[in-house]
Amino acid sequence: MAQIFRPSANSIAHASLLGVAIVPLVLGLAIAALSRSPWNTKVDVPLNQPVPFSHQHHAVELGLDCRYCHKDVEKSSFAGLPATETCMSCHSQIWTNSPLLEPIRQSMETNTPIKWTKVNKVPQFVFFNHSIHVNRGLNCNTCHGAINNMHITAKGNSFQMAWCLQCHRAPERYLYKDKAPEAQGRAPRQQVFDLYKKLQEGGMKSLDEREKQLMSGHFDGTNDPADILAGKKLINEYGVKTQQLADCWTCHR
Repeated sequence: MAQIFRPSANSIAHASLLGVAIVPLVLGLAIAALSRSPWNTKVDVPLNQPVPFSHQHHAVELGLDCRYCHKDVEKSSFAGLPATETCMSCHSQIWTNSPLLEPIRQSMETNTPIKWTKVNKVPQFVFFNHSIHVNRGLNCNTCHGAINNMHITAKGNSFQMAWCLQCHRAPERYLYKDKAPEAQGRAPRQQVFDLYKKLQEGGMKSLDEREKQLMSGHFDGTNDPADILAGKKLINEYGVKTQQLADCWTCHR
């Protein structure tokens, strides 16, 4: 009987079997990479706002306290967005005719709230409370990236579950307390905002290495044994229940 398949058919068959094994793996890795890319997470992608608000100008150059605009950040699950009255407390006196601020003036005249575009948010099935994190001394930049350098606000981190769990599984790597003598005795939440004041008054040269990483948006937890030991002491001092932080119900209620 004549041979139906050529010898090359064996190679094709082997390649096909190999492809069946490899293609799903490559496809899965590609999908995972895409889900973590800025195309999906929108990290470092500035979003349009009614007015081009600059954190760098207001928080660093002018030295406004974060709580002036985000008034609920210490006491609520939601940090809060600036109301028209908050903006006009200054801009009724300065830049009163700026075309960029026309939406603010229209909001005031028509008694219509400003429709800010929310940049940082978690899915509806995730519970997140700003006040818990701020009152444990977690600096805004830990989650929001270098917000102090942003002229137009963009998302600083992915907020994906794996990213959150890095801190929940080892909070001692992220808890921070200013070591300066004059900072001792201050509440953890106050030290969060004092760091921006320290940057505003003395610039980056006035900060230690960890503070510089925070302010530049590159802080991903400390690996310094001394800092980790200090973090564990803060865990005990603040009553953080580490054995529960990684439980599903902590965030999914």
